[in-house]
Amino acid sequence: MRGLWPARLRRFGYVAPARTTSRDRLLPPYAEGGTRVWELLGASPDGARRMVRISAWAGPLLVALFAGLIRFWRLGSPHAVIFDETYYAKDGWALLQQGYEGVWPNDANARILADPQTIPLSSDPSYVVHPPVGKWVIALGEWMYGLNPFGWRFMMAVLGTLSVLMLCRIGRRLFRSTLLGCLAGGLMAVDGLHFVMSRTALLDLVVMFWVLAAFGCLLVDRDRFRERLAAALPADGRPDASVAESMWFLWRPWRLGAAVFLGLAIGTKWNGAVFLAAFGILMVLWDASGRRVAGARNSYLWTLIRDVPMALTIVPVALLTYLASWTGWFATSGGYFRDWASDRGGWGWTQALRSLWHYHHEVWQFHVNLETAHRYESNPWTWPVAGRPVSYFWEGPKPGKSGCPADASQDCAREVLALGTPLLWWLGIAAVVYCLYRWALRRDWRAGALLCGLAAGWLPWLRYQERTIFYFYAVVFVPFLCLALAMLLGAIAGPPGSSERRRTVGVVTGGVLVLLIVWNFIYFFPIYTGQTISRDEWSDRMWFSTWI
Repeated sequence: MRGLWPARLRRFGYVAPARTTSRDRLLPPYAEGGTRVWELLGASPDGARRMVRISAWAGPLLVALFAGLIRFWRLGSPHAVIFDETYYAKDGWALLQQGYEGVWPNDANARILADPQTIPLSSDPSYVVHPPVGKWVIALGEWMYGLNPFGWRFMMAVLGTLSVLMLCRIGRRLFRSTLLGCLAGGLMAVDGLHFVMSRTALLDLVVMFWVLAAFGCLLVDRDRFRERLAAALPADGRPDASVAESMWFLWRPWRLGAAVFLGLAIGTKWNGAVFLAAFGILMVLWDASGRRVAGARNSYLWTLIRDVPMALTIVPVALLTYLASWTGWFATSGGYFRDWASDRGGWGWTQALRSLWHYHHEVWQFHVNLETAHRYESNPWTWPVAGRPVSYFWEGPKPGKSGCPADASQDCAREVLALGTPLLWWLGIAAVVYCLYRWALRRDWRAGALLCGLAAGWLPWLRYQERTIFYFYAVVFVPFLCLALAMLLGAIAGPPGSSERRRTVGVVTGGVLVLLIVWNFIYFFPIYTGQTISRDEWSDRMWFSTWI
């Protein structure tokens, strides 16, 4: 009976885990790519192996190239200030000119877009409710290309493209598979929400970029930690408690890099602070797991002694990075509340810090009490199903205008809709369930890491049911959703050693799902990019009344 169940399970692709040493468990090898395709194309065996090695970078670069081409395509269209660009594009320009956000007149948008252009920036300080990092990023594009739609969207397209490249490489390290890494990056390249946010000068994509960079740094740090543990084990790779319990790891530059990126995320929007807490817990659990595999008898105790004190250093590093992001406000005298503490005691730099603290208190009160109704606000419970996307731009061109055919029977439609590719997001729900299974029942650390990122990006918003909240905030956890879906598709394709029949069925099934996601993205592409289409074509794409 003992051998009966494994025999039955093997018919469904089950492969018993191979016996491995602690050294192998600490640092699993990367999957060996197949050479058959390159040999069929005429490459020699050595050449085919070389091409497989090159694909570790060539694959991600090709995926990023595709993502960049579609993100930069007609980036300046629509030639308008869309949605909250009315705040951040102008704030970025003000930072560039005077180091702090200034006041703009009500007709500023029209005057900026007019030909000839006038830029009516006032030196009077403006009350803003988000830190400056994201606006400095936008300002970099404006410095290169001017205060125009292409200029203020340029850096968003750059970060959107780079984030796809990063996700390919992060996925490769996470799954030990170039194919799954490129699949995750490719999925994000064709996600509608990430795509639209990569073409709009808002702050949330910038938060996503820094969070993803921090996650990538922590993955590298995890591997470096385990490499050093594995190298210290006995030659036969067996666990050794004396090694696992005694080693110190004082210099961890990748962890410090993650702290800097998390400080930049907080310096863009405060929801980045949730990731600082979540990733802090994650890195401690990873350290404890590594020491346990290496042979520590009480891994959490030794992690508390050896690793937690160094882990806590990410907090001051992130805080100093955050304070540095306010350099423009500190270095000038015109910023909002800059001199609030000048007549309230204190001296020198302490007055500036008191003024900044007061400013932050006022901003916090604004955020927690923001309950103004908005047409496109959404409950976070609806985000996984893309229940209430946000229309950034709408125009109904008359026949013969703005690309609307002259013989059209009714007005046409132009829209930029921040909507995640529906099929990707709906399959993402199944991927999250799969990750919960892998984490809870199979103790898969990869699934736990993805759930950590998803939870940090989504769960905190559930607390603020009465606050004005928008669906596009969800872009911060899109990379983790795409990684989870890639993990699910990899499981559908079958584990290593599966029978040819099992692998064929799995690959075909996964391939069909990916093609459907790509088709879904292409179908909605006109309303992601503000193309002029007929009113009937626009109506066909409004699958639910809540999308209007």
